[in-house]
Amino acid sequence: MLHQAPSIYQAPTCFVTYGTMGHVDPKQVPSKGKPWTAISELDFIHKVDLIIPQDIYDVVVQKMAERESPSYYRVTMSLGQILETKFLTQYIKLGNLMMLSEGKTAMGQLFTLREGILNIYLDRETYERAGLEGKPHGIKGDRGSKPRWKVSYNLREESMVHGRKKFDRLGYACKNVLNQPMKWLVCNASSSDLNIDLLESFGATKIISAPRLATDTGINQTSLRIPSTILAQGDRESLEYSATEMYEWLSLVRLESPRIVTGDAIDPYLSRYSPPEADSSTAQTQVFLVRV
Repeated sequence: MLHQAPSIYQAPTCFVTYGTMGHVDPKQVPSKGKPWTAISELDFIHKVDLIIPQDIYDVVVQKMAERESPSYYRVTMSLGQILETKFLTQYIKLGNLMMLSEGKTAMGQLFTLREGILNIYLDRETYERAGLEGKPHGIKGDRGSKPRWKVSYNLREESMVHGRKKFDRLGYACKNVLNQPMKWLVCNASSSDLNIDLLESFGATKIISAPRLATDTGINQTSLRIPSTILAQGDRESLEYSATEMYEWLSLVRLESPRIVTGDAIDPYLSRYSPPEADSSTAQTQVFLVRV
């Protein structure tokens, strides 16, 4: 259940926002402005890595232990079974179920459901057989993949009920073309408890995701501040260099690379990487990696 990997012909882009983040109310998370707009555009996040300094490590671990571990269900069903009246009403129109089918956006079929929006990713042949109205999907000029199509429906619209032309057209495609049972991951995004009676009829298996703590990393925190002289002078080139260096270090922490461990003495012929210089206030602070 993977999404399409970036093409080798795409130019990699890294967007950087620098500043101080204010207090965030967990009951009313902001949705406007950076970085919240970028986060809200993401559909399914299956893993979160927390890189935290030693002085708040115990507090974070304690808070995570107090919260219930996130869970999801694995079911086997066809797309048409999602559109059945009882399932559609209980889990989608009245509830807030998130679903992700097996497959990839780059090949074959993939179905996603989030906030009532059903997205269908199809190859050209299946798209033409289904007779649905969609748009081309993928990056133009991507020589590594075949033409793809994306079809979207808002299942919470009033017109998405049996007997309406738009809904019946989708139902016809599910019955005659998109009729193969698939494995799905199901997650309850609603604040209310999930009634799994219907899911159990599809062989629902509950899976709990427990955090993994990568302790004793032996990594000292480097400086995560952009020098004030760069900001004052508006030196774009130096800002890009500092941000890239910082991003590289964070990536190596996530990979648990030995190149950033204190005392690493690899032959420079094999690796010439050296961690960014740390200032006096952070040099002795160890960092830890928590994966959820």
